[in-house]
Amino acid sequence: MPEIPLIQKIIIFAIPIIFAITVHEVAHGWVASKLGDQTARLLGRLTLNPLKHMDPIGTVLLPLFMIVTTGIAFGWAKPVPVDWRNLRQPKRDMALVAVAGPAANLVMLIIWTLFMMLVNQLPGISPYAMLLLHEMGTVGIIINIILIALNLLPLPPLDGSRIVAAFLSPAMAMKYHQLERWGLVILIVMMFTGVLGKILQPMVSLLLSLVEPLLAG
Repeated sequence: MPEIPLIQKIIIFAIPIIFAITVHEVAHGWVASKLGDQTARLLGRLTLNPLKHMDPIGTVLLPLFMIVTTGIAFGWAKPVPVDWRNLRQPKRDMALVAVAGPAANLVMLIIWTLFMMLVNQLPGISPYAMLLLHEMGTVGIIINIILIALNLLPLPPLDGSRIVAAFLSPAMAMKYHQLERWGLVILIVMMFTGVLGKILQPMVSLLLSLVEPLLAG
């Protein structure tokens, strides 16, 4: 099977990654708007235009660096702003807003799985075109599985921390969210030490085990 040129590989990776992180953030803002907070809507963030959500490091530099150096990619978008003071029931609604992101990735995981099943049934497609489509579908499946597993971690500012905070007293929730200033540093350390991969592995393996039989059928 021929090697995919770097430019084509970047495009193949970029489409599902940008789609995954963009829809993830839009889902947060859309649910927040339904629950009373129009901050994201007023700032023009309830759009699937990826330019509105791109983070220079998380959406551009880091994914490019990882594709070139490791052959895989990961990234993030600018968080959609949510003002909890506008929500009707702030504790409950913040948890619902948080759940919306991973839920959107779950929907996209299903879509990419269906895409791969369709590709497997395409008649008369060239081996190279099949390779490109399989590569894109695989990236779509993997990135959404990782985003689901990662964002459900109870580490501020990840979505899982917002869900946990809904079950804490206001005083405990405030102390808990103080970890947010160190969240990214903790996440990077966990990633480079391999701890993050070990933590995510069970959920990643579970989701892959649900998808793989569909692709093999």
